[in-house]
Amino acid sequence: MSDPKEPDSKITIADVAHAAGVSPMTVSRVLNGRGGASAETSQRILATANELNYRPNPFARGLRSDRSKTIGLLVPDITNPFFPEVIRGAEDAASAAGYNLLLSNVVENSKREEELIEALLRHRVDGIIVCSARLPDAALHKALAPHRAVVLINREAPNEIAGTIVTDYETGASRAIDHLVERGRRKIAIIAGPRSSFGGKSRLVGFRKTLTAHGLKAHGIVYCDPTAAGGQAAAQLLAETSDIDALICYNDLNAIGAMKACRAAGISIPGQIALIGFDDIPAAELLSPALTTLRVQKREMGEEAVRLLLSRIATKNRQHGIVIVPELIVRETT
Repeated sequence: MSDPKEPDSKITIADVAHAAGVSPMTVSRVLNGRGGASAETSQRILATANELNYRPNPFARGLRSDRSKTIGLLVPDITNPFFPEVIRGAEDAASAAGYNLLLSNVVENSKREEELIEALLRHRVDGIIVCSARLPDAALHKALAPHRAVVLINREAPNEIAGTIVTDYETGASRAIDHLVERGRRKIAIIAGPRSSFGGKSRLVGFRKTLTAHGLKAHGIVYCDPTAAGGQAAAQLLAETSDIDALICYNDLNAIGAMKACRAAGISIPGQIALIGFDDIPAAELLSPALTTLRVQKREMGEEAVRLLLSRIATKNRQHGIVIVPELIVRETT
């Protein structure tokens, strides 16, 4: 038995029409299920297309319909366990709606983010979703403006620029402080993640406001990469400069790094230092001790982002903000 032939992208509707002895318009109507030909002619066209191994060009079809049925998704770092769940939710929702998802990895580089936003425009995607954008507001808004529809995850923007899905990190940080104070902690520091992070700034607002409400002051604020290595370095710096009894981390990866630094320094968790992360990645409950963290519904975030984007594509719906409040998950590190 011979192997099936690969589709030949060079075969066109005109080739099928010539071989079947009909007009290209008739071929187009039959192949797109719009009728306009007898049963005998339709069967001949379908058989000819199959024999020539013709496959429609989805890009060319998109040019004609002004729709590519493709949406772009940008994430800052695909190796961060937070984002695969967002991607899975977005992919499920896009597929259910008949759309393809074009994924781009920014690798925590604002210049590359700007370049990829422009590249997706050239690829004629119907809309884009940008997770945790790192560009300054003015540059981000300028880059997004030419796109038909945009949704931002964990970044705010004017309604005419994008719909937004934002995690209420301020409330999350406030709940973390309240929990630590209830556990008797008073010397609380924060690993604040990247300086350019919108979510990091929101965490800091909640951190400072709630400490003040409890009559306390910050015992250290350190910025770092949103990685385990960044958390380890930040925790080491805090240990050298501040006597702390609790540490809130930008994300769970930072918390994992901080745990490693504490272990290396002989600091017990939670005996000497209580530790709280953000996001509740799958590894959080598998650590020893298991990590107390703020849970964000990541897959649902991806699904909602696609639904909001498709609504804006289809109807120019100007629904703007969806706010997700993280849930405190208490485990063994506090």
